[in-house]
Amino acid sequence: MSTPANLEFRSGIGFDSHPLTEGRRLVLGGVEVPYDKGLSGHSDGDVLVHAVMDALLGAANLGDKGLHFPSSDSQYKDISSLLLLERVGVLVAEAGWRLSNVDATILAQNPRLSPFNAEMRENVAKSLSVSPDRVSVKVTTTDHLGFVGREEGIAACAVASLMSGGP
Repeated sequence: MSTPANLEFRSGIGFDSHPLTEGRRLVLGGVEVPYDKGLSGHSDGDVLVHAVMDALLGAANLGDKGLHFPSSDSQYKDISSLLLLERVGVLVAEAGWRLSNVDATILAQNPRLSPFNAEMRENVAKSLSVSPDRVSVKVTTTDHLGFVGREEGIAACAVASLMSGGP
């Protein structure tokens, strides 16, 4: 299969991690997960969405989430990261890019997150105005290694592929 000469592809990588803390909701992919701790952060601490945002911004060469949504700005205090993801989607589109796909992995020893995969995937896709088949969300543990394995925090990584040009 040949690719039109004016079609360009780019990929970006995003990573985020936050410590688990008492007195916070655990929000991942816009889903409130029942757990006795949540992720600290200026916004809702949603590491999955933060990793996806940085992957998209990186692929479009638009900086990172801290540039666009600084934690020093009070308007972002406790904001839903899905709202920020929508804004990133607009920035990416305004720069002339379309999402090909996002592949993300959450690293958490506990709680068990696989029951929430489909809803997280749908939330991310909806925020980016794409079909859920363009978004993959996976979960894994670190087999008790590191800060994730000691249940001190949760991390996520994501790869986003963008395309420009073509029909």
